[in-house]
Amino acid sequence: MKASRTVVVALLGAAALAGCGAGGDGSAPSEEPEPAAATSTLPASQRTPEGTLLVADFGSDTVTFVDPERGPIGSVKVGTAPYGITVGDDGRAWVATADAVAVVDTGTRERVDRIPYETDSGPATTGEYRGGGMGIALAPDGEHVYVGVNVPDGKGTLEVIDTKKREVTDTVPVGRRPFDVDVSKDGREVYATNHDSFDVTVVRADSLKPRRIEVAPYGTEGGLGSWLKPHYAAVRPSDGKLLFPFEGEKLVVVDPRTGESDIEPMTANTHQHGAQITEDGTLFAVGTGPIDPAEDKGPSLTMRTKDGEEKVFPLEGPHEDVAVSKDGGTAYVSGGFTRDGFWNGITVIDLESGDTRRLPAGERPLGITVL
Repeated sequence: MKASRTVVVALLGAAALAGCGAGGDGSAPSEEPEPAAATSTLPASQRTPEGTLLVADFGSDTVTFVDPERGPIGSVKVGTAPYGITVGDDGRAWVATADAVAVVDTGTRERVDRIPYETDSGPATTGEYRGGGMGIALAPDGEHVYVGVNVPDGKGTLEVIDTKKREVTDTVPVGRRPFDVDVSKDGREVYATNHDSFDVTVVRADSLKPRRIEVAPYGTEGGLGSWLKPHYAAVRPSDGKLLFPFEGEKLVVVDPRTGESDIEPMTANTHQHGAQITEDGTLFAVGTGPIDPAEDKGPSLTMRTKDGEEKVFPLEGPHEDVAVSKDGGTAYVSGGFTRDGFWNGITVIDLESGDTRRLPAGERPLGITVL
């Protein structure tokens, strides 16, 4: 860590009441659309092809389907300020919005259901610190969806949704502002990454018993105003450990069984958000840009092999999350960003050549996945 890092963070954090700097317009949501019918008249030839990108448009209350070569091919209204997104083998997408989880048939491009939260997180609004669903993940067997619900000025919850009944069956207390939710490969544990409480909540899927593990390689000085908090995690396929990229300087490797952590060096030297890992253990981490422009580097995408070797791809402008093509050759990075400075598109990176190009998407795309 740079000698001046703590000083810089304290100064900037004082201006940022919570999370990653000031943000959020708190404006009223658009009118909630009625769910689409479950049966579609869309011809089979026009159904969404495999390899299409699906992004959650935080700024337009939609999800957008994006052809990775040509750009958007359609969008669906899902609810206020959608954030995280996960898709099952049946082609159903589960989208965390401010007031409910929307269920979308990705083949026919229709919203087929809407599941309200049990947690009272206040009125559905937009903006960086809005209440409601954030991180979301699907159990490996497809029977449950887990969504982290942010409660402004308080601790969040993890809500459990039965995918057959399409209703919330349980709620579990977690930390503040659950940015990300992940599930172990065997489905036995769920992990809520809590940005504003410097921790991850480990939840047993059978008993729903929660356990807190602090994730704070720079300490917790600055509290809500600190920038040096966990954002997104990735579950390493080889051993089930949790990987948390920090500032392009440190990779915190947490054993969720023991709570012990190791720290490995990283090289991008930039504030990091989205994280994704492939089956071969390659980690991708999105760099959003500098905390201190005098010392830190600009936006980037880090590709880190299981052996710790890193390749850093510079990006133009801030980004938020990342998805990787099925063949592992292309990365797609959403330009929405949770703070100011976002743009309405996706950067496409050829991971072999390093060539980049931009695709339009919806307004302020955050969560992203490959169908």
